[in-house]
Amino acid sequence: MLSDRLSSVPAETARMLRTAALLGGRFAVTDLAVVLRRPVSDLADGLQEAVAAGILAGSGPELAFRHLLIQQALYGSMPAALRTALHAEAARELAAAGADALSVAQQLSAANRPGEGWARTWLIESAPALVTRAPQLAADLLRRELDETPAGDEAWDGLMASLVWALLAAGSYQEAARRADGALTVMTDPVRKAETFRVLARAQVSARHNDDAITTIRQALASADLPGEWRARMLVVLAMLERAGTGDLDAADATARQALAVAEETGDTFATAHALAALWFTHGIRRDHAAALDYIDRALRVLGHDPGHHPDLRSYALEVRIFTLQNLDRWPEAELALQQTREFAQRSGSSDRATWVTAAVLRYWLGQWDDALAELNSDGTDAPGLRYTFLREDWPALLVHGVAALIAGRRDQRTTAGQHLRQGLTLPNQLLTDRENRDFLLAAQALALEQSGETRQAMLRLAQIMPRRDGEMTLTHQWLPDLVRLALAAGDGQMAQAAAQACQAEAAAETQRARAAAASLRCGGLLSSDPGPLRDAVAHYRSAGPAVELSAALEDLAVVLAERGRSDEARVTLHEAVGLYDGLQAAWDIRRAGSRLRRYGIRRGVRSRRGPRATSGWEALTPTEVRIAAMVAGGAATPDIARGMFLSRRTVQTHISHILTKLGAKGRVDIVREALRQGISA
Repeated sequence: MLSDRLSSVPAETARMLRTAALLGGRFAVTDLAVVLRRPVSDLADGLQEAVAAGILAGSGPELAFRHLLIQQALYGSMPAALRTALHAEAARELAAAGADALSVAQQLSAANRPGEGWARTWLIESAPALVTRAPQLAADLLRRELDETPAGDEAWDGLMASLVWALLAAGSYQEAARRADGALTVMTDPVRKAETFRVLARAQVSARHNDDAITTIRQALASADLPGEWRARMLVVLAMLERAGTGDLDAADATARQALAVAEETGDTFATAHALAALWFTHGIRRDHAAALDYIDRALRVLGHDPGHHPDLRSYALEVRIFTLQNLDRWPEAELALQQTREFAQRSGSSDRATWVTAAVLRYWLGQWDDALAELNSDGTDAPGLRYTFLREDWPALLVHGVAALIAGRRDQRTTAGQHLRQGLTLPNQLLTDRENRDFLLAAQALALEQSGETRQAMLRLAQIMPRRDGEMTLTHQWLPDLVRLALAAGDGQMAQAAAQACQAEAAAETQRARAAAASLRCGGLLSSDPGPLRDAVAHYRSAGPAVELSAALEDLAVVLAERGRSDEARVTLHEAVGLYDGLQAAWDIRRAGSRLRRYGIRRGVRSRRGPRATSGWEALTPTEVRIAAMVAGGAATPDIARGMFLSRRTVQTHISHILTKLGAKGRVDIVREALRQGISA
């Protein structure tokens, strides 16, 4: 088959394809031109011939072998020694041409020829970008190079500092800590030594040894040779550790402000932005969200617009900005901020693993549950290995399982919810940062208990979010109205009162009335059986959002109206709540709302539901899936769809997989055919 394909193109094109096979299943045309030492224009005819022959596919700056077996066969047809030599040559050519770090690293890895001077220099210079893109690959290459580098070599400090950072980013915390601890005794370069101190502290935090990390940072600050800009960076890390370790916000603030002063004095952009991010954290915990937003916006201005300038810190700043906009009830701006964050990830080539978890949480509250699940790729297979390489570690996995379990539970998909709960509840729950991201799991677990008729146990489980501890960020107000409802159902007036008071305290802490204030209205209305505060909460959610809380507030209002004997108004309100739940496919919420009102002789009626959504065929596609199907019909590749819709490639691939399943299709051609049949076009 391969010989037939190759015989359909000229010999020169076949030789070009063998070289292309060295670059993998997908390759950049510019990289191929560099390796062949020819201008791109000289390759155009041959590439078009390969596309016409069905060997290559795609358009624009990247092409791919239509079938991976073709690439593998071409690659395997070369003798191993020749392949190795060609990989080594390609790595050097690509590096000299300033090609993408990942492209060079893949060639270096395949060549497996450590010890060359140029490669050593390139690895040290390119390590920051490579660690961001592919930390495990970076660690493997740096290990090899260090094995061939004597301890006294001038490159040793740089290679080791880069290796421990790569190990940290890859989640190999024990090895990172072990190597960093050993390296600090022999390092002579003050900057590399400071970098290694910081990695050691980060590895200790990741291993849940917060006190050891504080000791490490204090040792670094006591070092006589610590550069001025690194003093500021260490102080910022100390501020973050103080917040998480002791909950003392005043101490953390003081340390962060000291770091900011030193950073501005030394002109260190990274430390300045990092200190501002630390101040974002403490002000967010105090519920001064407007000030928090100002600090994070200042941090982004300091970082500027260069996508290659501290991409990890910028990603963090962009993501927490989404969080703060949500807290201010500025939901359209939060959606726009998500688009900007995705755009930055695409431009910088940085990892979007944390971004899609942040996106899933936003989409949960906006009522875009199908899109939230697509962001999470809800099979959960890669969740336990998720890591954020900058400030927090395990939080994505906690949220992956928590959000997925809560959506499944509210849709009455109890098997799926149970699977996520089992996986999520096995994750560590030792540090304050664990607790801060465990609230969705607790809410989902409480829901599962309620569904089993264990109302009191559900109440007690959800009550674990109280009290909010010193230095804790958790948005407890999101769950307190449900806790009041459960407590009243369990006949525990004391717990209901405690939950309402906790929510009132959260509302009082807000310097601008927003989400906590609306939640407190719900709690107060439920506790006192007063429709007035609940009407105010409904009005707030209608104007500001989020969508998910509107339906719950309407349900609560309907119950209180029924308690007051206002049956007609209660029935209308219930009907609206059920209609919103129906749009979410929240089958459990519909049943619960019906049960709560039935005791007052109020039924939602057969016309309250639209009927189950189709599970197959075009009608089963969600609005997002229809848009993606239309783009596929227009010939857009996955990266183009991701850029156009501000989604990650991974999320787009998940959507396409769902489309194929629902249509019973085998490939993109079938999607195109069905889209055209439906009259849909790009």
